[in-house]
Amino acid sequence: MKEGEKKKRQTRSDKKRDIKPTISIDLKNCIYQLSYITNQPVKDIVEILCEKGLQSRKVMEYLSQYFRRDYQFFKTRFFGQLERESLQRKYQSPKNERVSVRFTQLTYEDIRKLSDALDVTPSKATALLLDASVRNANLLNAMVKLFLHEQLDPSRMDELKRVMKYVNKNNPYNEEISWFNLLSFIFDEVKDTTTNVKVAINNWLNKKE
Repeated sequence: MKEGEKKKRQTRSDKKRDIKPTISIDLKNCIYQLSYITNQPVKDIVEILCEKGLQSRKVMEYLSQYFRRDYQFFKTRFFGQLERESLQRKYQSPKNERVSVRFTQLTYEDIRKLSDALDVTPSKATALLLDASVRNANLLNAMVKLFLHEQLDPSRMDELKRVMKYVNKNNPYNEEISWFNLLSFIFDEVKDTTTNVKVAINNWLNKKE
């Protein structure tokens, strides 16, 4: 075999790996809503959530209750127990659907290590990680807030912060409203056809003036 052909057949280090996890309809709807209000592709949202989940101690602490093998998280070692039931076939129902995501080789290796600890396939591990990441309000909130900072000018961002402060201060239900909740509310109220979050927020704030 020629040297050029050999190099051509070697796997590129930056090549992405496809995974199609099966998730609940509710989780899928949440991801699609997040994709809509941030105007980012679903695949990118899934990838970002999983990558942030892999770096989140809270997410790993939550998943650790299902570890059947040991898992190293930075300097912390979570100990698995083989007596625990594998989640591979749990939570399966007709109301599940697949989503697609592409991971870098590095992230894929982290997913594979997580799947070993959970004793499930990489696809199932991705589904469990995704679900745990979305349920982490702090992670989701930080992700949406970062996106808003990138999209809005400082004065508009300050206006939104004042709205958030007012809503949370006067909330009779003692539940803190997140940035994700606020954006969902804004899009529901504006009810226009735009997928541009900047335009939607500006239209909503203009109505409040």
